[in-house]
Amino acid sequence: MDDKAEKKKFMGSIIIPLIIVAVMWVVKIAEVSFGLDLGRYGLQPQTTRGLLGVLTLPFLHGGWEHLFSNSVPILVLGTSLYYFYPTLANRVFVITWLASGLLTWCLGSPYSTHIGASALVYGLNLFLIASGFIRGNRTLIVISLIMVFLYGGFVWGMIPELAVLQNISWEGHLSGAIIGVVLAFLLRKEGPQKEVHHWDEDEDEEEESDVSTGSTSEEKPYWDVPMPSNDELTIRYRFRH
Repeated sequence: MDDKAEKKKFMGSIIIPLIIVAVMWVVKIAEVSFGLDLGRYGLQPQTTRGLLGVLTLPFLHGGWEHLFSNSVPILVLGTSLYYFYPTLANRVFVITWLASGLLTWCLGSPYSTHIGASALVYGLNLFLIASGFIRGNRTLIVISLIMVFLYGGFVWGMIPELAVLQNISWEGHLSGAIIGVVLAFLLRKEGPQKEVHHWDEDEDEEEESDVSTGSTSEEKPYWDVPMPSNDELTIRYRFRH
């Protein structure tokens, strides 16, 4: 793929993640500008009213720091998803969004309200990591290891005791991680697959033939070398071990 095609593919991969992040920022700016309290529309587990939060969850944030901390990984992970899995990206993105929200709704306390795109971040992250190893693709494995390095601290966000102290949703983090791994397993036969090397059968047969005669295809055995003319004297030595 040439540079122009590579650039075009990258630009196409960043569109959806960029739109999601833009909506996140527009919602926060509108909330602050008009003095709104949109947090009440977040996900409230085990309540009928709280089901609306399954849809609104990624767009609501408690503060600017919370918003920024989710914006960067959404851009990085989302772009990676659309770049390396163009045929799966839409399904993975939507299913991770909705399924992680529903699982959070089931696991969370009915007296809590969950907001933020963390569940989506965890889902995309774990999908990329698990898929890279399941498919055995070197490029995808490298990307997965980079994700672990950049966002390695996300592991602690799934531990209830530590998450509660920081007032973060371990239920959302754990739900996203579970959905990401499950999707990686279910979709393992779609999209990029493990690289398989095929050998040319003709070359194999030729090599086997050369080995059986004790020579290579470039060097003929001594008995196939043309005999010299009568006016030439040639002495050949053959040594045996």
